[in-house]
Amino acid sequence: MRWIWIDRFIDFQPHRSATAVKNVSLAEEHLHDHWAACPIMPFSLMIEGVAQTRGILVGHARGFAEKVILAKIAKAELNAVVRPGDQLIYHAEITNIAEGAAAVAAEIRRGGEVIGTVDLMFSHIDQNLSGMTFPKENFVFTDQFLRLLAQFTRESGT
Repeated sequence: MRWIWIDRFIDFQPHRSATAVKNVSLAEEHLHDHWAACPIMPFSLMIEGVAQTRGILVGHARGFAEKVILAKIAKAELNAVVRPGDQLIYHAEITNIAEGAAAVAAEIRRGGEVIGTVDLMFSHIDQNLSGMTFPKENFVFTDQFLRLLAQFTRESGT
């Protein structure tokens, strides 16, 4: 099973920025497994939600022609507990994009409050310097991810 840590896009500016929503629900199994007595959204999954938002932004900038993977968490600062019923907003902006990699900065908001910042680096693995080869099919940008973006473009008329 592949988990998607964003529910929908609410803004998408190609080559610049993307904003996605994650609604935290007590129906999600990982909340019961994390701390059953006090379910909270794990920081690692919030970082993954940011990475998915950014990865789609970076992939779109390169026409989804390459497989884009998370290469490095340069910085991650989170300072609030997120519980079922909270809504997270992930806002990501491309700070640098090159042939083999991209850097993106993001904020995590709960309501109107910034509760975290995350700086990630992505690798275009088909452009790796080691000469490694990867499967031809794009195992990163699955139909699930592409449907999230397509839903936004239909709703926004872009």
